[in-house]
Amino acid sequence: MDSLTQIVLGAACGEIALGKKIGNKALLFGAIGGTIPDLDVFIGSLFYSNSIDKLIFHRGFMHSIVFAFLGAYVFGYGAFKLYNTKKRIGTTISRDWIWLFFLSIFTHPLLDSFTPYGTQLFLPFSNYRVAFNTIAVVDPLYTVPFLISLILLMFYKRTNPKRNFWLKTGIYLSSTYLIFTVGNKIYIDRIFKNALSESKIEYQRYSAQPTIFNNILWYAIVETKEDYKVSFYSHFDKKKPTNNFISFPKNHQVLSLNNNSDLKKLVWFSNDFYSLSRDENGIIKYYDMRYPVIEKNGTYNYIFEFRLYQNGNRWEYKDDPERFKNTSFIEIIKDIWKRMKGK
Repeated sequence: MDSLTQIVLGAACGEIALGKKIGNKALLFGAIGGTIPDLDVFIGSLFYSNSIDKLIFHRGFMHSIVFAFLGAYVFGYGAFKLYNTKKRIGTTISRDWIWLFFLSIFTHPLLDSFTPYGTQLFLPFSNYRVAFNTIAVVDPLYTVPFLISLILLMFYKRTNPKRNFWLKTGIYLSSTYLIFTVGNKIYIDRIFKNALSESKIEYQRYSAQPTIFNNILWYAIVETKEDYKVSFYSHFDKKKPTNNFISFPKNHQVLSLNNNSDLKKLVWFSNDFYSLSRDENGIIKYYDMRYPVIEKNGTYNYIFEFRLYQNGNRWEYKDDPERFKNTSFIEIIKDIWKRMKGK
């Protein structure tokens, strides 16, 4: 999920592990631990020059269970050695710090697994991307109550029982909401699949996810033999999404994958939900169809839209400068908010 959410969750883990011993400092170290897995964005840039390699590295090994164990010992023992000096000698033990960093690092990819982006939890043994698609990468209803609880917690001394009360409140509220999103996902899947059946659409694969900032408006994509079909459904809609699917061509013939590992990585990243196009100038565009396709001013805007190009023997991508050419990302968010209110 977004950085603020992971900082909040990490801070809560810090409080669980060391709050009673070092007070608000535990929140700080937990927040640092919760941020560590996302440093793969910067580390990937150091190790890779190819844009596709960088994309795949994010939410890769540094978001795995194995890294959580390794990182817990490395960062935990390192933090203990830095903290356990002068007047603080003997106030904590290394096990406390290892536990703090394990909790804060491990819960980060665990929460990410509930988002559509997903995470490779089982690397290096498997590159399977765990993505339950129940919650958007940014959802204020998960984050804000949790954040408020931790802010209130900070005003109490480390030995005050109220501190534990607010910690539990934040954890219970956020966890209850996360469980709700799982149930909501099950309900939404039933709505869309019934609509597909009623529309007599034969499909090979199906996927649905919540749109950004909410768990009310959902987006579904299905793959048929001929094309992709997409649709939206809000809990405030008066009608079910029957006969409300819009078709988009696959155009996979535009670019043959053959044995090209770069292109195969990009397709894997999109979970095979991708479309291609080639304009009159020969520019190849790649569309990740997993994410909402928004209609605006008579044209469709793709959240993930790339231009593909060859760099020597390698393929790379870059953001398409024409993306949102007839609108802006902010306008699209406003449109999503408007659509969320139902129709």
